[in-house]
Amino acid sequence: MQMLARKLLLKPTSFRSVIGRCTYSTSSVLDIGQPTSATHPQLLQEGEITPGISCNEFISRRRRLLELLPENSVAIIASAPVKMMTDVVPYTFRQEADYLYITGCIQPGGVAVLGHGFGLCMFMPEATRHDVIWQGQVAGVDAALETFKAEIAYPMSKLHHVLPDMIKKCANVFHNTQTAIPRYTELEDFQKATTLGRVKDLSIFTHELRWVKSPAELKLMRESASIVCQALLQTMLHSKVYPNEGLLAAKIEYESKMRGAQRMAFNPVVGGGSNGSVIHYSRNDQKVKDGDFVLMDVGCEFHGYVSDLTRTWPPCGSFSSIQVELYDLILQTNKECVKLCKPGASIREIHNYSVEMLEKGLREIGILKDSRSNSYHQLNPTAIGHYLGMDVHDCSTISYDRPLKPGVVITIEPGVYIPPTYDGPERYRGIGIRIEDEVLITETGYEVLTGSMPKDIKHIELLLNNYSHGMGRENLSSIEAVSS
Repeated sequence: MQMLARKLLLKPTSFRSVIGRCTYSTSSVLDIGQPTSATHPQLLQEGEITPGISCNEFISRRRRLLELLPENSVAIIASAPVKMMTDVVPYTFRQEADYLYITGCIQPGGVAVLGHGFGLCMFMPEATRHDVIWQGQVAGVDAALETFKAEIAYPMSKLHHVLPDMIKKCANVFHNTQTAIPRYTELEDFQKATTLGRVKDLSIFTHELRWVKSPAELKLMRESASIVCQALLQTMLHSKVYPNEGLLAAKIEYESKMRGAQRMAFNPVVGGGSNGSVIHYSRNDQKVKDGDFVLMDVGCEFHGYVSDLTRTWPPCGSFSSIQVELYDLILQTNKECVKLCKPGASIREIHNYSVEMLEKGLREIGILKDSRSNSYHQLNPTAIGHYLGMDVHDCSTISYDRPLKPGVVITIEPGVYIPPTYDGPERYRGIGIRIEDEVLITETGYEVLTGSMPKDIKHIELLLNNYSHGMGRENLSSIEAVSS
């Protein structure tokens, strides 16, 4: 089958030889558009398709997905699209998690098809000489067969000839609805299958597989968590000298990438003062006033696996009595909820416990005047946590009522967000606090992956007042003048 695909579908030798000469980094190592153990031995070991994940693990994932798929079904997964900033300038590309999980390909332009009768079939983009000159080499049919270990592979131009027959022979078609592309959804046979109710969302199967992490995945997640902890610690120390949202956002990204992260998992939330009460604050353009909290919600991505961490502290180095009162409630809720993390528990159960604890505490402090649930949810409309993995809010089809298993990673992130306009005690208005940790469910309980990042008041004050470093404040004004 592979030999037939090669004979029928590869480009003419003359063109391939021209492209090949452009893409060799040495006389013997071919660039396929992403790191391999041959081109990047510092990143990948022999036998790995992506850093830390072996060829055998990818093959196992495909086998397990086929076991979950109903008999006589086919699964279609398109890669993520390239999103453009302007007509010729793309945003940084990030692969769709399901496509990456199944293929190991981190490049755009492909479609993967999985079926019981043929295994993994990959339709690959065809790079022109112009594409290679401007964007570099991309993985094609050869890479699909030799690097990604597909059973069969075709150039994308053959999709409309090959895929319809695959669809016709199947009772059900499952596909990734998030990256569905007209190239296959507009095929007559796909449209007919849709009309007959045979087309369904694939995520109910892929999320099931991704929910419990393998040892190799957990190793990458531990490293991702370690990187963001070290980066946030350096940023916290930096904050006493540079209490500015934009500078702290730049610092966390710099420190994360210097430690090996490929990108941030999301735009850092750096909310100073009342900006911290905006749950997904993203402007990051304000100075942090002396005595105010700064809330930083950050995460980085390490070879396909993300971290998610939040800490709240006063850059001035000292918690006020009001801040201590409120912060301690969130801290104790965080610690008690972490203790509940174990096999058999669920995010829903932990969430309900957190609501009871926070409602009680907020009433005792005097922030909540009644027991109406809508009053509490005005101050905290979020869940106690979510699943974490290849995406920040991972495996969204898995219910929060599902009993947790060893190998599942969740966040625990109690918080309170009191807007400046809140109809309550004035001294608490404009305060936002969140303390978030990543927690791995183990056979015997839990492991806090972000446990190295301080969160106790005495530890934070000790760090800020004894270990802060950087240029003096006299140099900050010149930096801010340039940035403004």
